[in-house]
Amino acid sequence: MLVWKEEYSIGVEHIDEQHKHLFEIGNRIYDLLENYLYVDKYDKIIAIIHELSDYTKYHFKAEEDYMLEIKYPRYFSQKVEHDDFIQKIEQIDFEEIDQDQDKHIREILTFVFDWVLEHILKKDMLIGA
Repeated sequence: MLVWKEEYSIGVEHIDEQHKHLFEIGNRIYDLLENYLYVDKYDKIIAIIHELSDYTKYHFKAEEDYMLEIKYPRYFSQKVEHDDFIQKIEQIDFEEIDQDQDKHIREILTFVFDWVLEHILKKDMLIGA
């Protein structure tokens, strides 16, 4: 589980709120992994992946628009990382997920938590600086 801390705040309110929402999506992935009441989690996994894809596209667009607005010098490197994230999510093989659901939930969870924390703490912090 990932808990938002004020140290993750970059100081741009609308981006910080969007980052908090990414944490919420990640935590729903975590909750799904930990929920042993569901025998078949496939539909829930797919729904979360679609939500993650849609929301990150929305968030990245907002963040990129803000970077352009403030003439952020590292805009292009951020854009490349954003595009890579979206590509990774879009390349998830839904058929593979059905074979070992918990394994794939764990992989998605690790990818999302690692990427979000790394990106916010090392890249996005510079936007607010």
